[in-house]
Amino acid sequence: MTVTYEDALATYEPVLGLEVHVELGTATKMFCGCATALGAGPNTQTCPVCLGLPGALPVVNETGVESAVKIGLALNCEIAEWCRFARKNYFYPDMPKNFQTSQYDEPIAYDGYLDVEVDGEVFRVEIERAHMEEDTGKSTHVGGATGRIHGASHSLLDYNRAGIPLIEIVTKPITGAGDRAPDVAKAYVAELRELIKALGVSEARMEQGQLRCDVNLSLMPAGATVFGTRSETKNVNSLRSVERAVRSEVVRHAEVLDGGGRIVQETRHFHEDTGTTTSGRTKEEAEDYRYFPEPDLVPVAPAREWVEKLRAGLPELPRLRRNRLREEWGVSAHDMQSILNAGAIGAIVATIDAGADAAAARKWWMGELARRANEDGVELAALAITPEQVARVAALVAEGKLNDKLARQVITGVLDGEGAPDEVVDKRGLAIVKDEGALGAAVDEAIAANPAVADKIRGGKVQAAGALVGAVMKATRGQADAARARELIMEKLGVAD
Repeated sequence: MTVTYEDALATYEPVLGLEVHVELGTATKMFCGCATALGAGPNTQTCPVCLGLPGALPVVNETGVESAVKIGLALNCEIAEWCRFARKNYFYPDMPKNFQTSQYDEPIAYDGYLDVEVDGEVFRVEIERAHMEEDTGKSTHVGGATGRIHGASHSLLDYNRAGIPLIEIVTKPITGAGDRAPDVAKAYVAELRELIKALGVSEARMEQGQLRCDVNLSLMPAGATVFGTRSETKNVNSLRSVERAVRSEVVRHAEVLDGGGRIVQETRHFHEDTGTTTSGRTKEEAEDYRYFPEPDLVPVAPAREWVEKLRAGLPELPRLRRNRLREEWGVSAHDMQSILNAGAIGAIVATIDAGADAAAARKWWMGELARRANEDGVELAALAITPEQVARVAALVAEGKLNDKLARQVITGVLDGEGAPDEVVDKRGLAIVKDEGALGAAVDEAIAANPAVADKIRGGKVQAAGALVGAVMKATRGQADAARARELIMEKLGVAD
């Protein structure tokens, strides 16, 4: 039975639950002194503690705790006066200890909320808890067609990531979103990512796994109050994929239920190429993990004075900052949402700080650079150009040394590794032709080659000058000063403009 998204929403109400894992940007791991830097050789950043060797004792990373408190405060959570770690017991090859040090019923932060905006309407997402834990190692499954363990001939294990600090942020059930459920999920993760970056506790780069979202979804008949059985789509790693995963699971659940089937509580994998999910494994309940207090770590009791000091030091939070910037830049709420969705706010602000005006900064990041990022399939921040370089391009345009067409070529050169903007201009010979002699000669040639157009202009049809300006631009490979070329055309034809 084929069910459309619209059909599903006519019959069922989606219930969302989002679990976001944030990899903290600490210098060392959560419970040992091993480095956390990316790119090291496999298994070179390990020690007896993060490998779970007998007799090794963990020590809590103070910066990790501080980051957790900051996140909790920014999410309007209560900060526990006393909390402790627990052992979450399960076996998987990337878990060298055969348990994960996490928090269970005593998290460091709980009962918060985050307001997000969807189509101009503010939607409040309630936070169940934000708790501290450690990441697992990385498995590389070799020999299969999908890169997953099913069908692989063998697996390679790298424990460098094992023990890196994580904060898991868990929402309460999100109801009432209706057909906007995919948009609410996407907006929430986007807002959370901006908040995490603003706090400076993580770069939150989804493409590098620094922020990962598990999407829980269930359906209940419209008007019902009892939630359906949920599925959990694991490790969704882009905003677009969060939206698509929710939409896909809504349709899948509805097809199963309409066909008289039963939803199985399980984890699922999202596939970027098809926008659909496939079954992973049956999902455990909390009791299956046999949680018990971690005996090797003392409880954490954040002093109230310290918590209030951290609260006072929080930066301007993203939603408030966006509202301020929107007024300063004079843009609509819709345009600001587009800037947020593109991940361009920070780049635009930095470009303005480097000397560009707000309109020019927005124009280049949301135009040419967004197009290039889309072509390359990367985030804006991954492009090989800095806000300072974009500001320099904008300055060259403002000074009349480049026009927009030439500026786009300069940006392409910078992105392709040809050097800074001025170097690209010199190497490619892209500066606007300012030499009056050369420009005058090009104008003379254009007039001589288009006598009928020249006669129209002399006869009062000054709008026809655009054709001659175009001829001059073509002759100079787009490098003429168009405004000055028009002035010369009118002067040579003896026509007042």
